[in-house]
Amino acid sequence: MEENSIFEKAISFVNQTNQSIFLTGKAGTGKTTFLKYIRDHSHKRMVTLAPTGVAAINAGGSTIHSFFYLPFGTFIPSNRTVWGGENANIYNKNQLFSKAKLNQNKRTIIQNLDAIIIDEISMVRADTLDAIDALLRMVRRKPELAFGGIQMIFIGDMFQLPPVVKDQEWESLKEYYESPYFFDALVMKEVEPVYIELKKIYRQSDQLFIDILNRIRNNEVEEEDLSILNEKFDPYYIPDAYSGFITLSTHNYKTDQINQNALDQLLSPPVIFKADIKGDFPAHIYPVEEELILKIGAQVMFIKNDKGEERRYFNGKIATIADLNEKDKTITVEFLDDNQTLVLEREEWENLKYDYDKEKDEIKETKQGTFSQYPIRLAWAITIHKSQGLTFEKAIIDAGQAFAPGQVYVALSRLTNLEGLILKSKISTSSIYTDPKIITFSENETPEEALENMLILSQQVFAEQSISMAFSFEQEYDKCLELTKELTRKAIPNKDTAGEFILKQLERLKVLDQTGQKFKMQIDTWINSTDKERFRYLNERVQAGAVWFLNIVKNLLEETNSHIKEFQLKQKTKKYIQELKELHQSIEKKRIQLEQAAVVTMGFYAKSNISIIIQEVNKMFAPVPIQETSDFNVPKEEKISSKEISLSLFNDGNSVKEIATIREMAFSTIYGHLCDAIGTGALKAESLIEKEKLEIIQNTIKSNKSLGLKELKELLGLDYSYEDIRAVREELKYLKLI
Repeated sequence: MEENSIFEKAISFVNQTNQSIFLTGKAGTGKTTFLKYIRDHSHKRMVTLAPTGVAAINAGGSTIHSFFYLPFGTFIPSNRTVWGGENANIYNKNQLFSKAKLNQNKRTIIQNLDAIIIDEISMVRADTLDAIDALLRMVRRKPELAFGGIQMIFIGDMFQLPPVVKDQEWESLKEYYESPYFFDALVMKEVEPVYIELKKIYRQSDQLFIDILNRIRNNEVEEEDLSILNEKFDPYYIPDAYSGFITLSTHNYKTDQINQNALDQLLSPPVIFKADIKGDFPAHIYPVEEELILKIGAQVMFIKNDKGEERRYFNGKIATIADLNEKDKTITVEFLDDNQTLVLEREEWENLKYDYDKEKDEIKETKQGTFSQYPIRLAWAITIHKSQGLTFEKAIIDAGQAFAPGQVYVALSRLTNLEGLILKSKISTSSIYTDPKIITFSENETPEEALENMLILSQQVFAEQSISMAFSFEQEYDKCLELTKELTRKAIPNKDTAGEFILKQLERLKVLDQTGQKFKMQIDTWINSTDKERFRYLNERVQAGAVWFLNIVKNLLEETNSHIKEFQLKQKTKKYIQELKELHQSIEKKRIQLEQAAVVTMGFYAKSNISIIIQEVNKMFAPVPIQETSDFNVPKEEKISSKEISLSLFNDGNSVKEIATIREMAFSTIYGHLCDAIGTGALKAESLIEKEKLEIIQNTIKSNKSLGLKELKELLGLDYSYEDIRAVREELKYLKLI
C-alpha cells in the first residue's frame, strides 16, 4: 500500500469514524506532520495534549496534567483508600475526583469534545491514562463507555523514550498493571485502537543504516550490525570548530558542561539576547533559554522549522554564529554545508488554553501567553531526551550510561546517515535492549491490506451509533433540570410565569428522554440484527420515530422562542435569557440530529455508498451557534435602548399601562419614555392626549412660555397631569413654537 494511502486512511479514521487509533512510525516517518494536518483540517471538536510542557508547546496544545487538573503522583484504579506517609502522593478514584477540581468551564469543554489527541504517548504512564478515563466517564456521565465515548488519537513511537516510573511508585502499581506503558492501562482492555504505522522514512536514505536501526528497534540486532556501528568508535575524537558535529549524551550535566566549556574557549565577547515573555508562560515550558548567551563562532542548532518559502533551516540543523550586533540585537548565522549566511528573526511560541465558545458551539484555543526568542540553542551537545524529534547530519553519541530502553535507538535514529556517526563508547547488546512488551505490542499492527475493510466497518459502526444517539435526550433533560434549579435562586420579573414554562419544558423533555431510551433499545436491536431485511425495518422505525420526536421538538423550539421574546422585554433577565438560548441551542441540535438520522437510515436502506452516508452523519455533529437576538424577532439590547423598546410596544397598539405591566416598570417611567419620543418627533402628543385636553394645554403653555411645569400645573388644575403637560411642552419645543 502506498505511504500516502496509509496517511489518508489514518485521516479518514479520525474524520469519518469514532474509532480510536494509535498512529506510530519510526523516527522521521511523519508523525508530527500527521498531527499538524489533523489539527488544521479536522471538523471535529478536539484538544491536543502531551505529557510534558515542551512537548505540549511543540504539539500546539496543553499538558495532560494542566488540562485535566490531574494531581501529580500515582493513581490507583480502585476505591481502596491509601493514607499518609509514603502514600502521600498516591490517590484512588474517589480522591481523584476531589483533587481534580474541574471548574464548570472545563466540564463544558469535556462534555462537548469529539476527540482527544495525545502526542508522545510512549511517555504516558498506564495509571495516568486510567485517571483520564475515570474523569471523562464521570464528567460526561457515561460510566459504561471507555473515555466517556470520546475518540482517542494516540501518536508516538513506543520504541523511543518510555514513561518515568520510580521503583517506589511501581511497588504500588504492579498490583494493577503488567507494565507502566499506556497500552497496559486497564481502560485499554475495553478500547481496541486501530494500530497504524507510517513506514516511509524521510530522515534516512542509507538502506544499510535503515536496516540496522530496524533490527535494533526489534531486538534482532546481529553481531555484524554491532561491528559496523562500532567501527565508528573513537573515544578521543575532538571535532574541528566548524565541523558541525553535535554530541548526544544521556545526562544534562554532561551536555551543559560540554556547551559551557566550548563557549568559554571562544575569545569573542558574549552577547545576551533576552526572551520577550508576555502573559502566562511558565518557566518549565520555555522552548529555549530565557537568556541566550552567544559568542561569534559558537555552534548553534535550530529548534524550529523555517516557515519561510525558502526553507533555509529545519529542526536540528547546525549552524555557526557569524556575527552578533549587540546594539541592534541581531544574529547572523552561517550554514556549514553551503557557507551561506542568514540574519535570524525571532520566533514566537504560544501557551494555549482550551475554552468552549457557547455562542459558536466550538472548542477554541485561547492564547494565555507568548514566548518570543531566536529559535536556536548552543549545540556542541544536547541530551538524547531533548533530541527526540530532531534531525542531525553529524553526531557524536555518548550513550555509555544509557539508563532507559530505547535511548540508544533514539540517539542513532536522529542521524541521516552512518557517515556522520562518531561513538564515544562502544554499543553492546545490553545497551540496546528493547522491552519485549513493546515488541509484543508492536505485533498488533493492523495489516495494511486490512485497513480499507476496517475503515468501511468503522464508518458503518459510526453511522449506526449516530442514528441511535439522535434519540438520546439525556443531556437536554439535564440542562433543563439545571435551569429549573437555577430559576429558584433567581430574582426575575414574572418568576411564576417563567417557572411554569420551564417545568412544562422539563416534563416534555422527560417524556422525550424516557421514550428515547426505549426507542434506542429498539434501534440497537435492529442495528445488531443479522436479518437480511434489518435496514428496511430499521428505516421504517426511524422514519416513524423521527416524525413523532420532531413534532415535540419543534413545539419546544417554538415555545422557547416565544418565551425568550417575551422575557427579553423585561429587566434583570439577561442571564436567564442566555440560559434559555443555550437550552434552545441544545434542542436545535437534536432537531438536526433527528432529521439527519432519518436521512442516514434511508441511505443504508437504499444501499448508498458509505462515504456518502458519512457526509450526512457529519452534519449531525456540525456546530450549532446560539441564535442572535434578532433571530427571536427582538431588537438587540446593546443597539436599541429601553426607550425605543417602549416606543415599539406603543406603536404595536399597547397602552402605557399595558407596556408598564409587560416590562415590569412604573407607569411614569414608560410615559417618560414616550415623552422623550415626542421630543424627537418620533411620536405625536395627540396619540397620548385627547384632542380637547391637548388644545387647552397647548394654549396655556404658549400664553405662559416662562412658567415651569409646577406653575403650569397650578394654572391648569387637577384634571391635567404633569405627564400630559410635559408631553405637550416637548412637542412644542420640537416644533420650535416655544
